[in-house]
Amino acid sequence: MSFRVPRRTIAAFLGPAVAALAIVGIAPLLYAVWKSLHYFNLTKIAQQRFVGLENYGAVLTDPVFWQAMGRTALLFIIAVPIQIALGLLIALVLHRPGLTFWKTLARLSLVLPMATTYAVVGLLAQVMLNQKYGVINQMLGWIGVDAINFIGDPTNAFIGVVIWDIWQWTPFVALVLLAGLSTVPPEIEEAAKLETKSNWTVLRHVQLPFLIPSLVAVLILRTADTLKLFDMPFTMTRGGPGSATEFIAVLIERVGNRQFDIGMAAAQSIIMLAITIVLARLYIRLFYREVR
Repeated sequence: MSFRVPRRTIAAFLGPAVAALAIVGIAPLLYAVWKSLHYFNLTKIAQQRFVGLENYGAVLTDPVFWQAMGRTALLFIIAVPIQIALGLLIALVLHRPGLTFWKTLARLSLVLPMATTYAVVGLLAQVMLNQKYGVINQMLGWIGVDAINFIGDPTNAFIGVVIWDIWQWTPFVALVLLAGLSTVPPEIEEAAKLETKSNWTVLRHVQLPFLIPSLVAVLILRTADTLKLFDMPFTMTRGGPGSATEFIAVLIERVGNRQFDIGMAAAQSIIMLAITIVLARLYIRLFYREVR
């Protein structure tokens, strides 16, 4: 006996969610696409006009845009592999049997950096890295190292953003990979450990295939997070010194909120969205090829 749900019931349950998605997600996206096709500067509203793909051409030929994309890519290339390596190490330690209380306590502590907002992390970094009063320089002074200008030096400022991004998101990676390890059948894992004493062999041939979905999820989410990273570097360095920490999201904020060029900022945002979608599809094609 089959039971058929009336369409009105389906609409009643799904309608609010679809409406919320349309209002919160789809409508702003369509508005951004529409504005990206216009010359729209808040200081020259009377000169607003349709320009087609002119804004996109200007963005794609703008060296400042590609410099910001390069800094963002460099942040991703440095931070994410370290996050995955440290996260996998933490996940493997927490996956081992025993020490239930301490592992539960460790899982709870891993949530704290994730629960801290980007802006608070940036302010915390700014205070801790202060050249005169920061706790980091105070600790370096204890071992005879002179105070380092973390915020005022371009290279040090970029390294500081990388370190704080690693601190905040390594726990997230660890928890995702720990969830992936929990999908490994215990009998297969135990049989593999009886066959070999090498933890690397067990990881490579038994655990890693089950971790592929988790790794793809981490890469997609961390790529999107890195491309839209704004709060932490902005509160920490305001994108400086110079343009050392002006990542793509910080550049879009400057163009839209400080230069008031809404059309150009919208075009930059749509291009960034397109890059995120392309990279997500690339990850899925590359890493899921072996399991299809």
